Amino acid sequence: RYLDNLVPGLQEGGYEVLVATGHVQGSEIEDDAAKSLPIYRIPTLGRKISPINDFRARREIKKLIREYKPDIIQSHTFKAGLLTRTFKCGIPKIHTFHGHLFDDPEFQGLKKYPVILTERLLASHANQLVTVGNQVAHDLLAYGIGEPNQFLSIVPGVRQLQFIEKSLSLAEFGLENETRPIVVWMARVTAVKGPDRVIEIAKAMPHLRFLMVGGGDLFETIQESAPENLTLLGWQIPEKVWPLADVGLSTSDNEGIPISIIEAQMASIPVVAVDAGAISHIVIDGETGVITSNQIAEIVAGITKLIENPELRNQYSENARLNFTEKFRIDKFVIEYLRIYTKILSTRGKN
Repeated sequence: RYLDNLVPGLQEGGYEVLVATGHVQGSEIEDDAAKSLPIYRIPTLGRKISPINDFRARREIKKLIREYKPDIIQSHTFKAGLLTRTFKCGIPKIHTFHGHLFDDPEFQGLKKYPVILTERLLASHANQLVTVGNQVAHDLLAYGIGEPNQFLSIVPGVRQLQFIEKSLSLAEFGLENETRPIVVWMARVTAVKGPDRVIEIAKAMPHLRFLMVGGGDLFETIQESAPENLTLLGWQIPEKVWPLADVGLSTSDNEGIPISIIEAQMASIPVVAVDAGAISHIVIDGETGVITSNQIAEIVAGITKLIENPELRNQYSENARLNFTEKFRIDKFVIEYLRIYTKILSTRGKN
């Protein structure tokens, strides 16, 4: 959805854009937003590490660059950055960090150090490093990745969504008779997003209804362990899901700036969020929601604070909507990227 918000603005700014991407894997489902983007499919490219397929993907990308002759190459994931920043093609490169892998449970211990070393080496192969929040840049610099003057933080802009009426949303998901307050969690169901914490929180709060929205490699595991008051809905569009919520929930170990939480604020939903990455740039503690540690008791206390204080929840709801309007305008988001492109191209004698 990041690119769905960015690409149309770049096109309106006079840029021709081609999005080279692979395929979702496992139980993940591709966002419908991809249908509106100018996509070039790379059959062998996916999230999982696969030396043979990744080699083939790199060869396909190299062929695409040779034929398409782009003026700028911009990458958005660790793998995309690895495959493109190792090309010696004389084309300026921008890499956007939407977070990092260093707090991901899948990359702990010895697994973390090859990623750090790789990012250190790749940093010098980018003309610009973009992060989705200052905290992400701070973390990367602490690991010796890049130089301070290479980084620029650009807060993502999000297009206004048309949320459906709450009554219609409740009917859509068979929740018309649900009398308990509803807490919504929306993310990939994978280890770094902390879905196991939602199970423990739901068990501690049987008087609330919890809905998990998303898919991923842990979907079936979480579904099998879910208590009665926790339902996994799979991937759903935010326009139908956020109207269900009295409170939003984020339990990630690492985040950049998750679009789903921005959309929650757009829908005037106060959020309880574990303090990770740049999440505090979206959720302002004591104004639009509650920032907590990753301890279950503290998260439960944060949810309880909002559920048991309707007036406070309503005030946070109003503040959340204002925060979205002030910070996450799509025009500002696009202009920041256009400035980068203009600066880079001007040094190469191009308009």
